[in-house]
Amino acid sequence: MRSSLADTRANLQEMQQDLGALKEKMEEVRYQLDRQIGQSTREGDKRVKDMESRIAKLDDDFKTQGALLKAREEELKIIRETLKVAPGSKEEAASVEGAGPSEFARERLAGESEAVKKDYDEAWKLLERKDYRAAISRFKEFIKKNPQSEYADNAQYWIGESHYALREFDQAILEFDAVRRKYPKGDKVPAALLKQGFAFAELGDKVDARLILQELTDRFPQSQEAVKAKQKLKSLES
Repeated sequence: MRSSLADTRANLQEMQQDLGALKEKMEEVRYQLDRQIGQSTREGDKRVKDMESRIAKLDDDFKTQGALLKAREEELKIIRETLKVAPGSKEEAASVEGAGPSEFARERLAGESEAVKKDYDEAWKLLERKDYRAAISRFKEFIKKNPQSEYADNAQYWIGESHYALREFDQAILEFDAVRRKYPKGDKVPAALLKQGFAFAELGDKVDARLILQELTDRFPQSQEAVKAKQKLKSLES
């Protein structure tokens, strides 16, 4: 997300410079029109109108980019505030997935209906084949169709993992955050915190990475994710 915000800010600065240059050019045209004798009034008016049209378009684009930047900053702010105050259970996860997105372990759907198992398994197969885009879509469908399933939090987690595997770290952060917000007592919270911290680190945001990983070690000190979080925290110190 930091990378996306930086790009947006750079675009805004460039557009602001272009806008200023066009405004200066328009003033120059007006000045020349006042001084040049024999120049067609109609031609001069057209030049001014064309210039004004270009400025208006650039100004609209500038406002649009500004709104996008503000929205992204607000989104990141909400996540940070949630991380600082989110309540958490002290219970530790029963199992842990690998730190890398390719280390997917087969899950068992005990207690679920055959229809639910089939829906989840279809999404899972896409994940195993590393067809991440399709997996994201199918896991989202699974959550929509089976919101009360005990594996809804797993599906949400794997949406985040898929974005992480695609190196879409800003979106992965949002999806992992959804695990903790929507399923605070689910067993995927430690894994979601771990990968959310990793995603911030990938974006070069060491401050938020440390914040999340430290929360993980505090809330789930006996979990395997906490061990990996401590290792990552040490590497972030260098």
